[in-house]
Amino acid sequence: MEAGGEIPDRRMHINYRYVLHFAELQSAGAADYTILDYGCGAAEVVIAGRERGLNFFGAELFYGGGSTREMIEKKGLLGTVVREIRNGFLDFPDASFDLVINNQVFEHVEDLDRVLDEIDRVLKTEGKLLSLFPSREVWREGHCGIPFLHWFSKKSKLRYHYALALRKIGLGYNKGTKTSEQWVRDFLVWLDSYCFYRSQRTILDSFRRHFRVMPVEEDYIQFRLRASRLRPLGPLAQWPVLEPLAKALFRRLGGLVILSTKRQGTN
Repeated sequence: MEAGGEIPDRRMHINYRYVLHFAELQSAGAADYTILDYGCGAAEVVIAGRERGLNFFGAELFYGGGSTREMIEKKGLLGTVVREIRNGFLDFPDASFDLVINNQVFEHVEDLDRVLDEIDRVLKTEGKLLSLFPSREVWREGHCGIPFLHWFSKKSKLRYHYALALRKIGLGYNKGTKTSEQWVRDFLVWLDSYCFYRSQRTILDSFRRHFRVMPVEEDYIQFRLRASRLRPLGPLAQWPVLEPLAKALFRRLGGLVILSTKRQGTN
């Protein structure tokens, strides 16, 4: 699988550009090729995809830790282009989509097997699922910027003091006007309520119960290098010795990039 060049709009996050370009390559200009962004947030990718002529839809849970419902309603997308996920179910018929994408979503899913089963239901035969999200092994908790914070047990008393010490020396983001103590307390409540980090092995085992699975971090790495000033390093990162190292490092710094294919006869 080759991602080719980059999405021209550099104002978009690199992950958005990657999944959009992947969708364009997969659709190959076919008007009946259908795409779903699972956990679409404020629908930026859905809107950008439709502006590019792709048959794009979105699904969102509108969980308590977010504020995207009003944004989607104001855009006139709710209930048509973007559907609400209710009780884990997608408001789309069986075999609706050729491709389902999700970006930084599955670390917020408590029952991953149930979600994968529902995605399997709405995928067409040989449909694909592209997933970008962190495993437990990542070094930095990406929602707050504190390294290793998600490695602590929820019951750990040390966790609060560790996060507070790093916050007081300047680490972390989305600080607003909160005191360091309040910022840490609020974030730990959010982390415990809305994040479910799993090991790479557990994640891949779940995916393999539903799909044929191919980790494709190397493809994302090449795409990201081509989109940056580090473009000349692209061929170097593909050397037989360096590619596995680059992939392993990315899994610690960024997370997993998994391409899954629906098995025949699973609907």
